[in-house]
Amino acid sequence: MPGADTTTPPQNPQAEYAQRLEALRARESEYERRHRRLGSTNLGVLAVAAVVVIVALAFRSLSILWVLVPAAVFAALATRHAGVLSSLRKCRRVIAFYERGLARLADQWMGAGEHGGRFLDPNHPYARDLDLFGPGSLFELLCTARTPVGEQTLADWLLHAASPAEIHARQAAVNELRGRLDLREDLAVLGEDVRRVVRPDALVAWGEAEAVLKPGPMRVVLALLALVWVASLAAWAVWGRFDLALLSSAVNVAVGYRFRKRARRVAPAVSIHSATEEPEAAPAALSVEGVAPELEVLAGVLARLERERFSCAKLVELQAALHVDGKVPSRAVARLSRLVEYVESRRNMFVGVADPFVFWTLQCAFAVETWRRTFGPALRRWLAAVGEIEALSALAGYAYEHPADVFPEFTEESPRFEAEGFAHPLLPESRAVRNDLQLGRELRLLVISGPNMAGKSTLIRAVGINAVLAQCGAPVRARRLRLSPLAVAASICVLDSLQGGVSRFYAEITRLKLIADLAGGPQPALFLLDELLNGTNSHDRRVGAEAVVHSLVGRGAIGLITTHDLALAQVADDAALRAANFHFADHLENGELRFDYRLSPGVVQTTNALKLMRSIGLEV
Repeated sequence: MPGADTTTPPQNPQAEYAQRLEALRARESEYERRHRRLGSTNLGVLAVAAVVVIVALAFRSLSILWVLVPAAVFAALATRHAGVLSSLRKCRRVIAFYERGLARLADQWMGAGEHGGRFLDPNHPYARDLDLFGPGSLFELLCTARTPVGEQTLADWLLHAASPAEIHARQAAVNELRGRLDLREDLAVLGEDVRRVVRPDALVAWGEAEAVLKPGPMRVVLALLALVWVASLAAWAVWGRFDLALLSSAVNVAVGYRFRKRARRVAPAVSIHSATEEPEAAPAALSVEGVAPELEVLAGVLARLERERFSCAKLVELQAALHVDGKVPSRAVARLSRLVEYVESRRNMFVGVADPFVFWTLQCAFAVETWRRTFGPALRRWLAAVGEIEALSALAGYAYEHPADVFPEFTEESPRFEAEGFAHPLLPESRAVRNDLQLGRELRLLVISGPNMAGKSTLIRAVGINAVLAQCGAPVRARRLRLSPLAVAASICVLDSLQGGVSRFYAEITRLKLIADLAGGPQPALFLLDELLNGTNSHDRRVGAEAVVHSLVGRGAIGLITTHDLALAQVADDAALRAANFHFADHLENGELRFDYRLSPGVVQTTNALKLMRSIGLEV
């Protein structure tokens, strides 16, 4: 039942998923058996109908009307069969939902989900560097949203840090939603239809477009003219007053002709002047028949959200945003669906003949415009609310599947990033090595040295990606994280451009300029620089690196830089930087290089370049 789920997730999400999946597969098998049985029965009924027809026509010993009996049985069975097929499709969607969940828990999710590559902006301060989008990305791990607006909302949250007040509101919502597995399941299943049908931009454009017809006294006038026309037909039939019927018909046709173009913009396939007249083209965004199926599907999602009972302020606010003048959207859309049925009834021959005189289509168009004037502007709000709830549900799913991850604490003491036992959330828990880190007013810069493959880049990515998770309202991969609001910026995955004539060094200094500008903003920056200025000579590299970190720290930023150039580690000796050296080390064990991925104080004392070269057979 809606609202019945506990907000406390079970200790073993994998067992819960597996148990539900087992029950669903048993249900799927039952639906498949019914499907096969009903299919065979339908074929049998058709055979009986054929026999009845043959006997009735060939031997004339049976009335042909007897064929109505198997026809009625076939119609009933076909209806039931359609219901079974619909249930089977829904069951398979739910199975896919839990199979994806088990794949995430087994660390087999990479490349199998929605990776959000379309949201990647190469000029963003950290999106590419922190693997936010693309195969194997953070977005792919998090995203269970099944609607375009849900995916867009989640992407926006990852790309733009929220205010502390909004973060706390999202945390409360995620905490409430993470135990509501039934709700997340329903949203995923309903969202499949939304993904397939709903075009958010078209819906919003239709809802917010300028009025085509302005309802008002004209609707009453049209109703009176239709009644007069009916009365004129009666006068013709009773008193033979053909002139009155002719005059009334001419007036009504003239009035309908005056509104024909605007009416066709609401229902473009309709002719209100002549049943044989070719319809005029109309903008698809203004066609009620074009958006009605999308609204019906969206209404299913909205109706599910209406039934849920929430307690935290964020979810209550989002649910309240669905209401318009005290009316819930599912009822409003049901009203529009009935209007669409009325519009479609104009295809009936009798309605089509009378339409030019009784204004059936025109009155329906006025009614649709009345609906659009009342509820059209709310479509944007409805879609935004659905997007936010789906994004919150995605974060809640992550929290449910990672019960050891914690919500971060935010402090006004700025800048600050203090993490205990943190790791990279894209690494399997079995392989992740946790470290501690403290950055703040006393220690603003960490210079991390170490050999190749020791884990330097992974560490600074882990810092950045946890800061992004924290500032979008999600749990983080840490035992504890305390931070102030920070503008994250990174130079880790810097690429040259052959077509653009941009070298790697130029691309890097361009990124550094972006980071410096960001550090000069209203919010302290957290900078993450991997192999700083690696594309130039050692002298320029050291001088340039010192200038860069002095500029960033001088603007109030905190951050980390990594290097395997030991000369660059001397940057930390400058007392004005309030910096410290840390390192990753390696060792030889049975002739193989081993890494412990532990962050330790001081400058690294070992190198492994020559060892790696020898390990692959290069003569050094």
